[in-house]
Amino acid sequence: MATTPSTSLSRFFGLNRSIAGLLSMVILVGMGEHMAEQFLPLYLLALGGGFLSIGFLNGMDNLLGALYSFPGGYLSDRFGTKRALLVFNLVSMAGFLIVILIPSWPVVLAAAALFLSWTAISLPATMSLVARVLPKNKRTMGVSVHSLVRRIPMALGPVVGGAFIGAWGVERGVRLAFGGALAMALLAAVLQQFLIEDDPRKDASGPDPEHNPLRLWRQMSPALRRLLVSDILVRFCEQIPYAFVVVWAVGTEKNPGPVSAVQFGLLRSVEMATAILIYVPVAYLADRGRKKPFVAMTFVFFTLFPVALYFSRSFWTLVAAFVLRGLKEFGEPTRKALIMDLAPEDRKAGMFGLYYLIRDVIVSIAAFGGAWLWRLSPEANLVAAAVFGALGTLYFVLFGREEKPLAAV
Repeated sequence: MATTPSTSLSRFFGLNRSIAGLLSMVILVGMGEHMAEQFLPLYLLALGGGFLSIGFLNGMDNLLGALYSFPGGYLSDRFGTKRALLVFNLVSMAGFLIVILIPSWPVVLAAAALFLSWTAISLPATMSLVARVLPKNKRTMGVSVHSLVRRIPMALGPVVGGAFIGAWGVERGVRLAFGGALAMALLAAVLQQFLIEDDPRKDASGPDPEHNPLRLWRQMSPALRRLLVSDILVRFCEQIPYAFVVVWAVGTEKNPGPVSAVQFGLLRSVEMATAILIYVPVAYLADRGRKKPFVAMTFVFFTLFPVALYFSRSFWTLVAAFVLRGLKEFGEPTRKALIMDLAPEDRKAGMFGLYYLIRDVIVSIAAFGGAWLWRLSPEANLVAAAVFGALGTLYFVLFGREEKPLAAV
């Protein structure tokens, strides 16, 4: 049978029915999330939560993301990605509904435990699905396409959310955005069940999913452990200022920043557009050579962003900083594909979940510490972030390796 241009493109990008179902879910749930989630710090301030509530939100995001990662991987290995993803969507929808019904900052923080969980708890299942339905020489491309498509709602969502706030104010605008998020998550749940193929029946003679993280830790290869150490340091760089980037740019009612909420949405779109443009060429090269240089470059860009933000006091300097922030995605899909390459074949979702459990539990300290540093001074927050990024990058350059994973036992 002759190969058509559309077939060639599908093969190049690693597209099939299951990947199409995954991508439709990513667009719909992601669009709903980023219409409102990006402006949660401003919403908490409007409800009287204060700066510490923002630090608590960011710390909780990291901590719960870590705690949800391992059970997310275990449930995926145990019940299959299709059923696991449905459960994860329902949990997220429950969080959206609570925020819509109860405009109270303590309740918003409680509901965040549900809707912030979707990305963290579903990521091991997502990566496991990519590894299962694509050959090894297409995994980086598959992860990159997933990351690329995920950036589309990350780019458009804040623009829509900023427009909602501009039209109806922070409180009503954010609640309306969560209403849209709930509707899109419901549609995503229907599409993923229709398009994603059922998981193959597991061989009874094969190993059961590992529910003990300590035993799974012993199966983690030395190369994956080194990657984990460097990743933790670099994520300190990201998370120390993460929740306060919008505060630096937009400011508060008493101390307005250099841009409006709508302009901040445009800055996020610039960041996502930059990331989208680099995903495919980097994935093509990484699938055909060594992954380490691409991961090292992404760590460099993580480190440079807080430095650039420090010197950004106008819209156009912020545009340049957010272009740099977009470039930090240079090797992120490659890093995820490297994790899957270094994980045992029959433990991929569980190992991916364990990696994120360890990383994000430790990194949650940085998110809580970021609030204290910000109260000390915004400049101290950004300088501390850059120092951690430099340490993580240097460690990976010196000690990072690419080698075969240990066999599961």
